[in-house]
Amino acid sequence: MLSYLNGEFLPLERAHLHVSDLSIQRGFGIFDFLRVKEFVPLYLEHYLDRFYNSASRMGLPDPPERAELHSVIRELIRRNEVAEAGMKIILTGGYSPDAYTPVKGNLIVSQHALVLPSVNQVEQGIKVITYPYRRDIPEVKTINYTMGVWLQQKVKQAKAADVLYHHDGIVSEFPRCNFFVVTRQGIVVTPHQFILHGITRKKLLESATRQFEVQERTVTLQEVYDSAELFLTSTTKGILPIVQVDDHVIGSGKPGPVTWALREVLQKTEQREIEIATAAIGSR
Repeated sequence: MLSYLNGEFLPLERAHLHVSDLSIQRGFGIFDFLRVKEFVPLYLEHYLDRFYNSASRMGLPDPPERAELHSVIRELIRRNEVAEAGMKIILTGGYSPDAYTPVKGNLIVSQHALVLPSVNQVEQGIKVITYPYRRDIPEVKTINYTMGVWLQQKVKQAKAADVLYHHDGIVSEFPRCNFFVVTRQGIVVTPHQFILHGITRKKLLESATRQFEVQERTVTLQEVYDSAELFLTSTTKGILPIVQVDDHVIGSGKPGPVTWALREVLQKTEQREIEIATAAIGSR
């Protein structure tokens, strides 16, 4: 599998950075992650918008031109010839002379095998635990996942699949996913503050309003426990039902009808995106 590093296409095992890079010295850098499906980079412009917003918010100087990223992504898909994959775009803090000040960053673009939810997780739903934490600069997709990685031991001990962050009784997000509640009145609710605004979340919100009442607002931990349905969203997981939070069984203890309906909505949205992108390529 080829990757891209600062103007060169290289085998992934040869894409090396010097130890002075701020991503190594201080864990400073940004990234984004999108899905390639049927050779189409899904929702590419939305992911690039977020990538450049992250670069701006973090003060990373001289990010790559958008046209360069377009070209690199298309070329990697062509060279690697993998129809279904994940694609990661990383911009580091660069080779800082004082190991503290960001300079022109190193750009890495790579493709990876997708790790998707199991059939059992989709059909039966998952258990999650909660933990009091709020990410630093949550609106930015940084490479700092220290808390999420550290919490994996607690997740495994609880025989859970993920951990939901909350602060002062207000829930926000998972380390790598957004969070949705379906109230007992059938309203679809998602936290609106202190979160990374996921692209899957965005596309779902655009589509869900045609069938359901949707709210972006504060969500309390008690409201989570009292909900009818819960689910998470992400690039690789799509929509994944949650049937237990800590010791609280949610609703009937099985994925609910709203979650199933929204899964179908999201799948149709993805398929339309693929058809539009394929038609655009074919017309060139």
